Amino acid sequence: MKLSYFKYLGTTVVLIFLQGCFPTSLVEQQQDIQAAKGAGDNISVGKVQREIKVGMSSSDVVVALGSPNMVTTDDKRRETWVYDKVSTEAMVSASSGMRFFWLPADGKAAATTTQKTLTIIIKFDEQSKVRDFAYHQSKF
Repeated sequence: MKLSYFKYLGTTVVLIFLQGCFPTSLVEQQQDIQAAKGAGDNISVGKVQREIKVGMSSSDVVVALGSPNMVTTDDKRRETWVYDKVSTEAMVSASSGMRFFWLPADGKAAATTTQKTLTIIIKFDEQSKVRDFAYHQSKF
């Protein structure tokens, strides 16, 4: 009975130490990043193309895109809404060998950072209906 107990305990201890030898997959990391982002504040060119139409009301635009960053008016008191979104994406890639217990393995890492901007301009008529819209996206 005691030998069987130590055998299982020994196997468990070895598995715990070996767990650090297997890196998390890239797919799992991307899923974690997407989950952390959440659903709120996701404005994209595709969303603008799908949901914003000439003639829709300003309240429908708020439902689709949220509140604008800036609101201005022209000489005829027609509103222009500006949405300006900036995002940064960073990717770190690392490779390492096997690790033995708590000793770190020698490894190499590379990192890249990408900036993205999206500007959306929506012009409304006197009845607060969309009369025109434009967007510009950049990546650097």
